[in-house]
Amino acid sequence: MHDPRTGVLLINLGTPDAPRTRPVRRYLREFLSDPLVIDSPAPVRWALLNFVILPFRPRRSAEAYQKIWTDEGSPLRVHGHALRRGLRDALGPAYVVDLAMRYGRPSIRGALERLLAADVARILAVPLFPQFSSAATGSAVACLERELAQAPDLPPHEVLPPCYADPRFVSAWTEVARPALEAFAPDHVLFSYHGLPERQVKASDPSGSHCLQTPGCCAAIGDANRDCYRAQSFATTRAVAAALGLPRDAHGTAFQSRLGRIPWIQPYTDEMLQELVGAGRKRLAILCPTFVADCLETPRRSASAPATTGATSAAKTSSSSPPSTTTPPGSTPWPE
Repeated sequence: MHDPRTGVLLINLGTPDAPRTRPVRRYLREFLSDPLVIDSPAPVRWALLNFVILPFRPRRSAEAYQKIWTDEGSPLRVHGHALRRGLRDALGPAYVVDLAMRYGRPSIRGALERLLAADVARILAVPLFPQFSSAATGSAVACLERELAQAPDLPPHEVLPPCYADPRFVSAWTEVARPALEAFAPDHVLFSYHGLPERQVKASDPSGSHCLQTPGCCAAIGDANRDCYRAQSFATTRAVAAALGLPRDAHGTAFQSRLGRIPWIQPYTDEMLQELVGAGRKRLAILCPTFVADCLETPRRSASAPATTGATSAAKTSSSSPPSTTTPPGSTPWPE
């Protein structure tokens, strides 16, 4: 007999198998077919996917993936496995740590099968999204629950809550950001998070009368916005900025990667950068604490955003820092 072990399942969003058009199209079809990602009625989602997105975006996205792909493969998968190994070594033999992607491979089903084969006594699921959103956290947990329902012999499970202001998450981010900021000496630090449609944020408000109703709706976490992605993002900014000792007038929060004509949560990163440059800020650092190991959009858009402002000085002196918890000692990976 051996002591019962705990299975730890790390869940990230997903990545294509290769930086080529066909694998990217397959990945995007699975990802964007999820009604929690594109929350339009099914016929609208199908038409948007098959007539607007899939005929054109896979080729462009494949070209972007080629710029960040490594010899070991997808950066998201490579750094995800590095995190898995680091966590396994830190936790010790009483734990079995596995990695899964909500979309693509390694799948959640495959990871659960491996944990079952390892005879774990319980499973702790860890969605690798510091702030909650239905499109990322909600979809990952829903997929996990569906898979668990099909395998009734699996042990009890628990889902770790978002860590957006957890002192350990804040400490890890501070450890990575502080030396980068000290070396760069910015005159402003912009915390840039992935965007979401406003309707998804409003849907998280059980009162129906708080989220996005006033300019200060995200100034503190309460019952009405406890699951609000925007409010949790602002809470992350407050916690990390306080730990770094950033003056209130020398940092801000913005959201990037909006798509289409529907309203997305504001302020927008590109517009905020234009305002900062117009106000005379010349050394802009961008921190993106929005995923543990990131997808393609955040590093690509945050790295290119200063150039879109038309201010050469800002474009030349911008800095972007990678997520901290993917970084094992002695390495400096760039997230996907």
